[in-house]
Amino acid sequence: MERDIPFDGAVQSRFRRRVVTIAPGSARPYHEDEWRDAVVLIGRGRVDFVCDAGGTRSFGQGDVVYMVGLPLRTLRNAGVEPVVLVAISRETNEASSDLDGVS
Repeated sequence: MERDIPFDGAVQSRFRRRVVTIAPGSARPYHEDEWRDAVVLIGRGRVDFVCDAGGTRSFGQGDVVYMVGLPLRTLRNAGVEPVVLVAISRETNEASSDLDGVS
């Protein structure tokens, strides 16, 4: 199922790839720390971001989002196919400098 998702496979060693799937008709609580330092691609489906104030914003396949600092409550899949979110973030290694490997 993941073979057609962008960024399928290995990413450079300084980065981490995480795939989150939300089943049709399901929702997942939003926890900001889970998405910190990640750029998120909507790899499949359509996801609703449900805000603390009750409003909703919808994003679909191919959209790229940064989900930190948003007043979100829930990530919801109101569709009939799974939503696949692909999060790419920096690998955290406190022993290395932010400038390692940069020339």
